[in-house]
Amino acid sequence: MPSSRSKSTPQTQAPDPAVKRLLLIDDHPIMRHGLAQLIRSEPGLDVCAEAGNAREGLEAVARHAPDLVVIDLTLPDKNGLELLKDIQAMHPGTLCLVLSMHDEEMYGERALRAGARGYVMKEVAADHLVTAVRRVLSGGIYVSDAMASRMLEQVTGQRARQTAGIDTLTDRELEVLEMIGKGVATKNIAAKLCISARTVEAHRAHIKEKLSITDGAALTRYAMQWIEQRGGL
Repeated sequence: MPSSRSKSTPQTQAPDPAVKRLLLIDDHPIMRHGLAQLIRSEPGLDVCAEAGNAREGLEAVARHAPDLVVIDLTLPDKNGLELLKDIQAMHPGTLCLVLSMHDEEMYGERALRAGARGYVMKEVAADHLVTAVRRVLSGGIYVSDAMASRMLEQVTGQRARQTAGIDTLTDRELEVLEMIGKGVATKNIAAKLCISARTVEAHRAHIKEKLSITDGAALTRYAMQWIEQRGGL
């Protein structure tokens, strides 16, 4: 005679709300693996998903609704600053932390303006990433002591804000300058940024004007030297 006892139906275990879920967006699998190991070794933190480019990253934000997104600025299909803006536009209030090899002095404030809640250089990730993650998750902002001092000096008027040179370029103009310095042709810049070649030329003209550069050859030399000074970006 068949047993009247009902069989229990396996249920998917709900995520522990006490565990904060992170999404990693970086185009280097080895770097993502190392970051995931570091994060998962910490109590109360987990990695819910990984992405290797901006498109996958944006899709993962929508699919997983992570508590925090860790973003590299150098991605194969889109600049990380633009991805930050996209995330904030499509998923307002999403917490984001930049982890990048790019110079903090050049990109830190730009990242914060784009929507990031913190900025960590990859060279110090092992020592500072977890601290930065917990600071941002608790509602704070994380930057290095040096960057915090510079920002405070600007706010209090003790240090004049730079209003000339590279600092005057928009995020998109800076992106174009980087590509010029890497030898990328105008049509390829246009294709990568999904804009017209005419728009790229307009950006080049604005860059030359802001940097007081008179011709295209001089702009290329400047961009290459700038890239070299920053270790190739």
